[in-house]
Amino acid sequence: MADFYELLGVSRGATADEIKRAYRQRARELHPDANPDDAAAEAKFKEVARAYQVLSDADMRQRYDRFGEAGVAGAGGGGGASAEDLFGGGLGDIFDAFFGGSGGNPFGGGGGGRSRGPSGPPRGQDLEVVADLTLEQAVFGDQVTVGLKLPVRCEACDGSGAGEGTKPVSCGDCGGSGQIQRVRQSLLGQMVTASPCGRCGGMGEVIATPCPECHGQGRVTVDKSYQVDVPAGVDSGSTLRLTGRGAAGPRGGRNGDLYVHLRVAPHDRYVREGNDLVTDVGISIAQAALGTSLQLETLDGEEDLVIAPGTQPGREFVLRQRGVPHLQGRGRGDLIARVRVDVPTKLTDDEVELLTTYATGRGETVGNGKEGLFSRIKSAFS
Repeated sequence: MADFYELLGVSRGATADEIKRAYRQRARELHPDANPDDAAAEAKFKEVARAYQVLSDADMRQRYDRFGEAGVAGAGGGGGASAEDLFGGGLGDIFDAFFGGSGGNPFGGGGGGRSRGPSGPPRGQDLEVVADLTLEQAVFGDQVTVGLKLPVRCEACDGSGAGEGTKPVSCGDCGGSGQIQRVRQSLLGQMVTASPCGRCGGMGEVIATPCPECHGQGRVTVDKSYQVDVPAGVDSGSTLRLTGRGAAGPRGGRNGDLYVHLRVAPHDRYVREGNDLVTDVGISIAQAALGTSLQLETLDGEEDLVIAPGTQPGREFVLRQRGVPHLQGRGRGDLIARVRVDVPTKLTDDEVELLTTYATGRGETVGNGKEGLFSRIKSAFS
């Protein structure tokens, strides 16, 4: 037999949960019901089951890690051991993986098997939709409308799928259980597998006269819209779950859930950094040198921003509690106004003269080459 870890597709340091998830996935792929008359798949299924039996038990896994398969050679699975002896709690995992329920053990062996009751109508699918928000909606919260096409309960038959004056009847093939059981002989002993009944589709009931509106499905597809309450402080990637707002299950099955994924559009002035909002404030060279006072437009309204004389490019002014609310707590982030000094690209003659005089007075060299920059600019304007 191959290495147990390789059979399950996990590393030797995998956690118990990782081993369980890997086993469930492999069991789905290799189960005899999913691969009828495939001897190779059935053999591999048994190997995977044996690997999970060993690796899911802490003591057996420790012996296997130290001594290999020889260290667990006598631990279950041999000498005609029953399926119950081999799998223990793992039996329920296979059952859940294939039939989505928590009913009885579908495996026989040793007289310990229990038949499973009717599965009933399945639950409807979970659905997803994207809701686009503005930054203001994300910051302060809002109620938005999302629309989608989804199956809903048929009103004509109230979800039963049966035509007027009729009702579903118990399936004769499975006796109303929704399953057909098959007995298999294997190296593990006698194994009873259950699969959905082909006649009733696992429902346990058949409909002689289908509802003309839903054609026996118990649900119809319509365009529907929901009002979604968006809490303050959400961001792109946040997801809201609306329980029971997904697809209706067939033949009266309960609804799935609706997952609303939020997407926040870029803002023309603000960039979000965590719970802070950052904006650039452009000022002139004179304003940076001499100072100024200006009105800063925030999401809460206008705020006075005092620029001190000698302010350097990149300086940040922080307005407390003007950012994004904390989604899982109290308070808000900050608003950060980052100074950007705008250098003019076009100057009048007078401006050139003033800047040249200013530079000369400070002993600064301006221009480039024999003819100074400002001289060339001045010539261009003359």
